[in-house]
Amino acid sequence: MKNILLRSTYYISKRVLLLILLFMLSLAVSASSGKVPSVGPVRVEFIIFGLILIGVALLHKQTFWVAVIGLTVLLIFKFVFDPGFHFMEHVFGQNAIYDQLMHKNLRQGEWGIILNLMGLLLGFAILAKIFEESGIPEILPKFLPDDWRGPFVLLVFVCIISSFLDNIAAALIGGTIAIVVFKNRVHIGYIAAIVAASNAGGSGSVVGDTTTTMMWIDGVSPLNVLHGFVAALTALLFFAWFASHQQDKYQRIQKDADPNVKVDWMKLVIVLLMLVGAIISNFLYDMPALGVWVAILIGAAIRPVPWKEVPGAIKGIVFLLCLVSCASLMPVEDLPNASWVTALALGFVSAVFDNIPLTKLCLEQGHYDWGMLAYTVGFGGSMIWFGSSAGVAITNKFPEARHVGRWVKYGWHVAVAYIIGFSILYFTLGWEPADNREHKIVNCPVPGCPMANKHEVSKGLNY
Repeated sequence: MKNILLRSTYYISKRVLLLILLFMLSLAVSASSGKVPSVGPVRVEFIIFGLILIGVALLHKQTFWVAVIGLTVLLIFKFVFDPGFHFMEHVFGQNAIYDQLMHKNLRQGEWGIILNLMGLLLGFAILAKIFEESGIPEILPKFLPDDWRGPFVLLVFVCIISSFLDNIAAALIGGTIAIVVFKNRVHIGYIAAIVAASNAGGSGSVVGDTTTTMMWIDGVSPLNVLHGFVAALTALLFFAWFASHQQDKYQRIQKDADPNVKVDWMKLVIVLLMLVGAIISNFLYDMPALGVWVAILIGAAIRPVPWKEVPGAIKGIVFLLCLVSCASLMPVEDLPNASWVTALALGFVSAVFDNIPLTKLCLEQGHYDWGMLAYTVGFGGSMIWFGSSAGVAITNKFPEARHVGRWVKYGWHVAVAYIIGFSILYFTLGWEPADNREHKIVNCPVPGCPMANKHEVSKGLNY
């Protein structure tokens, strides 16, 4: 039966690839010179990306190949049909001095985001295993309530640690604990809730999520993000209640801790070292993965590193990086005017579209309510398993959760919580936009520079 399925998948893939090649050939014949082909008002890149997302949603056992083939097709399309696409520039960025002198917006390359994501996902996979081997998860039943309140407290714990740690680490730690205290039987609705809790924790903290850190770097005050917790905590109370009851009915929490368990405190020290390293390197270099790997190398002198976790995480990492790369190739150069409606819609978009480029566009546009936006683009990704890096990371531990239909069906409370949290934030504090950019005098040292002593509404043009 398995061979039959593999052959069917192979033949289907060949036919789909042939159809795509024929479609691209027809575009090559019909496309106008110098123009990117489109179907009506929709550029073909969006159609390809939409097909990739549909493939991920429907072919949940072939998500890896859907993402890899999709990225390959998208890159071929950009090379062939988009005269303005420059691969090296897209990956490594543009020349800063030239673009500033020519009054152009500086484009940062994607290499930093991709390298950081890869480093974090690999590093935190190792962290989760070290944390599991430390013995801490085995002793937690001693401190957690025995009924539905146990899984509820665990979700609150994940949310709290995510407010000062990366959401990937918070989700993996929560998932590791869940595997132990629920004896390897974790409900898909509860898995979705762990991801939602990790994303909620970073919504109001500039060190809790990549998107909020981007806002901070771009000039948004941490106080202008803080009120995102109003929506996040409201959402947490809602989905945590339902998810905890789901888990309690599916598999009750372990009542008593194993009396024979011994805690390896040195492994716990390594875990803390990795987490502190992520925070420090994120603050200093905007590269939390650097601190994680420095800590791993230091920890290798204390305890053996569980390198065997790396191969199992590779597939999920490649999948996420392919989706992130596909999203970065989309010709999204502008968004609707900043408003609470746009912020609400971006939350749903972030469930299928990487929130990092969305946040970049919003920062360039300015005049958003940054706390509201931080909540929508951060928490919104929890509604589908591949909508956030935390969701992709945790499904390496729970492969059964890589099913959009099951995630939406059993994790329905996450989507409802998103709307409830947003509504509470809007009706209590309203829409309070603030600009992240300041008027600054540009002192250009280059003789004859046309930008000398002129005001520019853009952060970071002083050179």
